[in-house]
Order: sequence, then C-alpha cells, then structure tokens
Amino acid sequence: MLNSNAKNRLDRLPISRFHKITLVAVSFAYFFEFADINTFAITAPRLIKLWGVTVNQIAYVTSLSFVGMFLGSVVAGWMADRWGRKTTLNLTTLCFSVFSLASVLSWNVVSLGVFRILTSAGLSAMTVVAVIYVSEIFPSALRGKFQAYAIVIGICGTPVTNFVASAVVPLNDWSWRLVYLWGALGIVFMFFVPRLKESPRWYESRGDHAAADAVLTEIEAQVSTEKGPLPEPAPPADEPALQKAPLRILLQKKYLWPTLLLVVLWVTQTIGFFGYSSWAPTLLAKQGFSVNNSVFYIALTTVGAPLGAYLAALLTERFDRKWCLVAFGVVIALSGLLYGLTFNPVLIVLFGFLVNLFERGYTALAYAYSPELFDTRGRSLGTGVSYGLGRLSNAVGPLIIAALYNGSGYKSVFLFIAGTWLFGALVLAAFGPRTKQARIAAAREEPVGV
Repeated sequence: MLNSNAKNRLDRLPISRFHKITLVAVSFAYFFEFADINTFAITAPRLIKLWGVTVNQIAYVTSLSFVGMFLGSVVAGWMADRWGRKTTLNLTTLCFSVFSLASVLSWNVVSLGVFRILTSAGLSAMTVVAVIYVSEIFPSALRGKFQAYAIVIGICGTPVTNFVASAVVPLNDWSWRLVYLWGALGIVFMFFVPRLKESPRWYESRGDHAAADAVLTEIEAQVSTEKGPLPEPAPPADEPALQKAPLRILLQKKYLWPTLLLVVLWVTQTIGFFGYSSWAPTLLAKQGFSVNNSVFYIALTTVGAPLGAYLAALLTERFDRKWCLVAFGVVIALSGLLYGLTFNPVLIVLFGFLVNLFERGYTALAYAYSPELFDTRGRSLGTGVSYGLGRLSNAVGPLIIAALYNGSGYKSVFLFIAGTWLFGALVLAAFGPRTKQARIAAAREEPVGV
C-alpha cells in the first residue's frame, strides 16, 4: 500500500460514538490535569501556617515546577514521535497521577516541592500529547470545536477542585493532603485505554501505511455501523514517507517562525495565567483575608473557567482563531488589572471570574491554533518545544512576582500580569497567521498541507 490516505479518510467521517468516547477520555485526562495543576497554590496558604513556609519558598517551588513542565513538554514531543500518541498519552497521565499521590506523603516543603516538580512534568507532557492527539483524530474542519469541548469538560476540574479544597483544607492539620489525593484520581484514565485508537496519521508519518490502514478500517467499520455508508474520501496526496524529525528542523524557516510565535504565545499565557492563579490565594491571605475566605473566593472565580472554554467552542469555527486569541488576551489584561486594584470581595470575585472565563477560552483556542501552524512532521516537535519553552519561562515568573510583591506591593504584581497579556496579544495581532481558510479548504476536501 503506497498511501493510506489517513487525513482524508478521517476528515470525511461524521461525528460518531468513536469520536465521543475519545472526547470523553481526553476530557477526563484534562479534568485531572486542571484539578492537579494548582493544588500547590491552593494548599500554600495552609502550609504557611503549618510549616512556616515563606513567600520566597513558594516562589522557588512554583518556579521549579515550571522547569519540570518544560522538560515534560520536550520529552513528550520526543516520546509521541517515537512511541505513538496513544501510548505517550497513557504514560504521561499515569506519571502525573502517581506523583500527585506521592505528594500526599510529603513531610516538608522540600519533599513536596520535588513531588510537585515531577507531577508538573507529567501534567505538561500529557497536555502536549492530548492536543496533538485530538488534532490528528478529529476531522480538520471540526477539531478546534472538539478541542474546546474537551477543555469545557476538563476545565471543570479547576472549580471542582477549589470547592473540594475549600471544604477539606480547613478541617484539620493534615486534611490539606486530601487535595493531592484528589489530583491523583487521574489514574482512572487507564480504564479508557482499551477504547482509544492510535493515531493513523502517526503511523502514516512513519511510513507504516499497513498499520495506519488497519486502524482506519477499524474506525470506519465502527462509524459506518452507526451512521451508515460513508462517502468516498478525497484522493490521497502523493507524499513521501516522513522520517523522524530531529530538533534541528525547527531552525528551518517554515518551522522556525511558527515556533517563535508560539513561544511568545505560551510564554505570555504561562506567566500571565499562572502568575494570577498560582499566587492569588496566597496574596489574598497576605492582604488580610482568612485562608478559608481566600480559597473560597478563588473557588468562586474559577466557575468562569468552563464557561470560557464553552465560549471558545462557540467561536472557534466561526471566526479566525488568531483574532479570537487577540481579543481574549486584551480582555484578560483589563480584567486582571481591575482585579488587582480592588479589595472589595464582590469585585474580587467578579474580575477573577472574568479572568478565568476569558483565560480558559484563550487556552482552548490556543490548543487548537498551535498544531495548525505545523505539518504532520513538525507538529509534535514544534508544539512540544514551544509549549515547553512557555512553561519554562515561568521558572522566573514566580521569582519576578515575589520580588515585585516584596519590593512594590500587591498592585504591582497585577500591573505586571496585565502587561504580559497585552504584549502577547499585540505580537499575535502583528505576526500571527490566520488558519480559518485552511480549515475551510479541508472541509471542502482540498489539500492544504496540514
């Protein structure tokens, strides 16, 4: 078989039970990723009282966690190319769940910090692979919408975890550990594994057309049983088998520019969002709000997160993702700034709600936008490296925020965060390519090289 025609065979499939099961599985992994990613931020105010943890120690643990995220992202890209999207998704989900469970047993801030770094590596690695997996399994014309749907479901992990934490953290001196036990439940993802299929596009990129055809035939049989006879796919493009992509290919012009753009996108998103979410509970507590109230206020603000992802799902196929990202970035900058200028509990919840709503919408759009800037050969590596460098940038983000807070006070932190978001929006507006026309071409079964 010279060409398994994976892209066109997948693109002409109607959405079926196969796609819905895949969506639920990925959403479940996202749920516990979002549940686990801010557990240290949630428990930090309690640890200040129990272990005497300082703001600087919180900064160092948070900073090193993002080094773990960078390493996880880059390694995930390599693993996904070598062992496959499905296998790597399974391994990375198992990884973050096991190390979150280990966090339950931590005995001081150093041990907890080590476990959080390893957990963060697994979280970031899983995210990179899940983004690629959805991009390659779902039809090109609909992948952005379903990427956003996965985030809508998954992001519910943030408010649910915050409400769980607000209930269990105050119970006694050890109950904060239950927050990490909750995050470890991502291991239940393993029950979905038998229902998932390896990406046929990954097999095809390795020149293994027989394996790609076998998986495609299974998927088509499932879909046709449910939906009836399938339309004929567009003819295959005459493409050579792709070899393993070395890191140096990102220096080629067609990969370098999208990688640099996405580095800016993910750097500003990472510093902007995690600067807010990782520090808000601690800074509120430092400003005189009780630990119980600060955690509860943050829990209320995160209710906006799933709504933001749903808003992205409504907009992602109607408008160009580039301009949606620009608009969302500007609104986040304004809302985050207003959050930092008030100490009124109602306004804190209101502006925090808006930050969470538009940021999670921004993230859902960015997850769909990022892989579209690369072809199959460069997709895993380019997405992993740019996402990983974005996470690595926050190795210095918490240190900057701690220095700003200690040197200039609470409001300077939010001026910095707002400026970061605005810079990212301006760079994307000036240099970001549009992808809507490519998706339209894919829907018409025209070869567009993505």
